Amino acid sequence: MTDWVADEKQYVFQNYGRQPIVLERGEGTRVWDSEGKEYLDFVGGLAVNVLGHASPVVADALAAQSRELIHTSNLFYTTPMIQLAKLLVENSCLDRVFFCNSGTEAIEACIKLARRWGFDTRDGAYEIIATENGFHGRTIGALAATGTARYREPFEPLPAGFHHVPWNSIDAIKAATNEKTVAVLIEPIQGEGGVNMPAPGYLQGIREWCDEKKLLLIFDEIQTGIGRTGTLWAYEQEGVEPDIMALAKGLAGGVPIGAMLAREEIAKHLVPGDHGTTFGANPLATATGFATLSHIIDTKLPAQAARASQRLVARLRSIEDRLPDVTEVRGRGLLLAVQFSRDCSVEVVAAARMRGLLVNNVRPNAVRMMPPLNVSDDEIDRASDILEDAIRSVLAPAK
Repeated sequence: MTDWVADEKQYVFQNYGRQPIVLERGEGTRVWDSEGKEYLDFVGGLAVNVLGHASPVVADALAAQSRELIHTSNLFYTTPMIQLAKLLVENSCLDRVFFCNSGTEAIEACIKLARRWGFDTRDGAYEIIATENGFHGRTIGALAATGTARYREPFEPLPAGFHHVPWNSIDAIKAATNEKTVAVLIEPIQGEGGVNMPAPGYLQGIREWCDEKKLLLIFDEIQTGIGRTGTLWAYEQEGVEPDIMALAKGLAGGVPIGAMLAREEIAKHLVPGDHGTTFGANPLATATGFATLSHIIDTKLPAQAARASQRLVARLRSIEDRLPDVTEVRGRGLLLAVQFSRDCSVEVVAAARMRGLLVNNVRPNAVRMMPPLNVSDDEIDRASDILEDAIRSVLAPAK
């Protein structure tokens, strides 16, 4: 029998801390490993598998498009690209779409668009204000925007022009603004930072400041978009509209894709030759994205996710009531975190996995849950029972 873990350790870069199981197949919210063990998957491909594993919507779109046209490059028009762009524009506050292959590529495009706009209209303004504990990707530009020092420091010097300010402080954004500032880049909810919620009025205050100072507001909705927080876009719940928005993760239900959306008067500043990608907007990804997003919109899946969230949050808060070492349950929709009184998330994740539940140790003292948007009540209840048992085994072991 092949030892896949040993082969991975021999042949693959060791830059990931993988959980010690080999996943072979999935269906909905369930996955099975190479030994046949079943798990409830509340990691969801890191908020990617919005329709679950092996969704017929995704699989059928992939199969159908793969028999027609897989790749052409952006030298030509294709109908799936145009269909998905139209669907995104008609269901958002923005006017134009640029397609790429990932979230970090979408952020890179946002940075370039903001700087080009600043070059054209703001006397070369190029600096971007981002937040501490924010996460925007691991390529050099996106990493420079990321607000976690331990991610940045081994790769310095990074591109100049990024200022990181404390999360939830409008005053800090105001203090960091100068004549070279072109934009504020922010997640509506900090995902990798620990599912950190914006204070009431925080995003509205940033929008007002950007309007006053003629700055661009860029929302990173890579993790919060596509129905994850209970509406199609997280900005809808804040009453705030961005000028530019980055998308990826759930947009094609598991197929690699990214997108930058922008208002018309900003988008026009990227002209032929300014930016591009060989694989971005390929028919396979955009056809699957169109099928996935159409299904989400047509079936009102964000509202279903909001109802599922109420049940999951209630179950998690009942755990918080029973276990003093569970100190907080936070998040919105099906992007949630459970925080502990001490750094034990790695142990909790392992204990949950042994019991048949996959969760993510997003911070040393917090685990994150991102199940499919169509997760069932029964799956929520089973996952909550397993998680509570796992937490008890780590924080309150039987004597």
